[in-house]
Amino acid sequence: MTWRTYVKDPDATLDYTWDWAPLLYTGDAIATHTITATGLTVGTHTNTATTVTARLSGGSDGSDYMATARITTTGGRIDDRTYLIKIREQ
Repeated sequence: MTWRTYVKDPDATLDYTWDWAPLLYTGDAIATHTITATGLTVGTHTNTATTVTARLSGGSDGSDYMATARITTTGGRIDDRTYLIKIREQ
């Protein structure tokens, strides 16, 4: 499986956005979301009709972590997207 990959400094606090616009059915929208990221700290997170954005911090230099956004749409569809976050001193 291929994940979208990002490199983050261990001291950085950054926003990551998952975009479902190309995948949503016409008239469907994101109703709710959850964020999971073991080993990283999840700060504020929000959604629009087509995106989810989460602020992530922490992690140990040289380690890799997964951050997953799960959505439920107004049409009752559920989907997950996972990002690979590589922690590297910048």
